[in-house]
Amino acid sequence: MAEKRTFQLHVPEPECRPGDTPDFSSFDVPKAGTTKRPPVDADAEDMHDLAFDIIRVTDDDGTAKGEWADTLDDEAALKGLKDMMTVRAFDARMLMAQRQGKTSFYMQALGEEAIACAFQAALRKGDMNFPTYRQQGLLISTDYPLLEMMNQIYSNSADPLHGRQLPIMYSSKEYGFFSISGNLGTQFVQAVGWAMASAIAGDDKIAAGWIGDGATAESDFHSAMVFASTFRAPVILNIVNNQWAISTFQGIARGRAATFAARGLGFGIPSLRVDGNDYLAVHAVAKWAVERANLGLGATLIEYVSYRAGPHSTSDDPSGYRPKQEEASWPLGDPIERLKTHLIARGVWDDKRHDQAQAEIESEIIRIQKEAEANGTLHDGPHPSPKDMFEDVYAEVPSHLIRQRKEAGI
Repeated sequence: MAEKRTFQLHVPEPECRPGDTPDFSSFDVPKAGTTKRPPVDADAEDMHDLAFDIIRVTDDDGTAKGEWADTLDDEAALKGLKDMMTVRAFDARMLMAQRQGKTSFYMQALGEEAIACAFQAALRKGDMNFPTYRQQGLLISTDYPLLEMMNQIYSNSADPLHGRQLPIMYSSKEYGFFSISGNLGTQFVQAVGWAMASAIAGDDKIAAGWIGDGATAESDFHSAMVFASTFRAPVILNIVNNQWAISTFQGIARGRAATFAARGLGFGIPSLRVDGNDYLAVHAVAKWAVERANLGLGATLIEYVSYRAGPHSTSDDPSGYRPKQEEASWPLGDPIERLKTHLIARGVWDDKRHDQAQAEIESEIIRIQKEAEANGTLHDGPHPSPKDMFEDVYAEVPSHLIRQRKEAGI
């Protein structure tokens, strides 16, 4: 009789653990400007390599190179730099506010600022983002009031959402920012549905769905891909690969696929991989995908290769699952420093102006924070009225809610 076979479960592991020296020697960084830019009407099979390579525009000395360069003038690039600086300074103040007990929860975009800010610069007014909780740059780069963001974070009396959402889960139809969902995979499905509705209505607006590397393991990711491919929805599907989900490295969700972008090829969706810390590269790829959607050519999948420099949230301690200071070894650098270097090389920026802009941004954020806290904080109030629980939901309030409101005396 043949010997009985036993199986062993394969569990992927990160290359480095807490206590190890960070090592990205196996991470291949292509030279800037070496990746070809395909025509916007290219088929997925004709751009196969772009799902495995990394599109980069700026090199180490700040020079923009290659076919993906020259999509932004200096003025627009300077705005992008200040947008990223604002996101980082805003995050720092709100992180401190959470530590001071003024809000219960916060999530930074530290190290990922270029992704949302550069992408938003490629959209038109009326297009709709379906973001995760790390795309605050989408709002900030459209000049959404920081005061409104802080009021929402504090859940105070001026909270535009009246205390109905967790801190940092913003929502603004006017600014093309669909309500953030804590269940991340849903945003992909909803983005595709919104894009299909736009096409059915004969509109000219596109949608952008956002998901992290970890949430691509959810079934919603695959459902969205099927519908986006089948119906050629005018949607851009964005995967932010920041190397870490809540506490698991990206290899868990990626499976045996070489890249996240490669998943799009099986659905016949043109898929690209871009350096998420290169503002110029992100903008160029986003602009390409936007043009493609606007021409009625269907969906595009984009994987942004970046690194989550901070903890997953204020409830997380990354020292328990990755080496300390691993972010300092990340080979794609810091997005703010890289765009700063580019603008200095262009002769339109310098260290003095950068420091002055930094001081002005921080001063303005502190001023706005004081104004927001005058409206209350999470723990000190004043808070939204309890009656808000019963309003803005039903056109005609059902009888059981009318009864409950009377019983509550509000």
